[in-house]
Amino acid sequence: MKLIYKNVLSWLTGSSLFIVFAVVLASSMSRYTLNSPILWSEEVAKFAMIYGAMFGSILCYLEGIHIKFSFVEDSVPAPIRRLLAIAVDLVSLAAGAVLAWSGYLFVLKRGAILAPGTGLPMYLFQSAMIAGGIGLILAALIKLAEHRTSTSA
Repeated sequence: MKLIYKNVLSWLTGSSLFIVFAVVLASSMSRYTLNSPILWSEEVAKFAMIYGAMFGSILCYLEGIHIKFSFVEDSVPAPIRRLLAIAVDLVSLAAGAVLAWSGYLFVLKRGAILAPGTGLPMYLFQSAMIAGGIGLILAALIKLAEHRTSTSA
């Protein structure tokens, strides 16, 4: 399950970054060769970057390569280290719930506004908060399940 989820997150992160690259490249080429910038390019690149950051941060959390104070982890005995890891996963679960709920409320209040560059409703872009929150919840649940299976095994 974790491997499948990590592969999906890798593809989503990579796709988001590819969209950023492709849009910025096309816009630059259009601007400097045709003297006609693509008006929606900055907006699409910005929102693709936000989605990529959401998916990438979840992937880093799952891999354990996120930013953390590892000196605290390394300075305590193994049983306490395990409790710290569980505490981090519980906090991540709560943070994911808060992020998803905040994103939902944000979409409800401002989702109908049209983006100036693309003319698309902003909920398409603001939903990155909801996707990131739900993704973080799933990642935390996977990690918490790993703690449970590692004790019983």
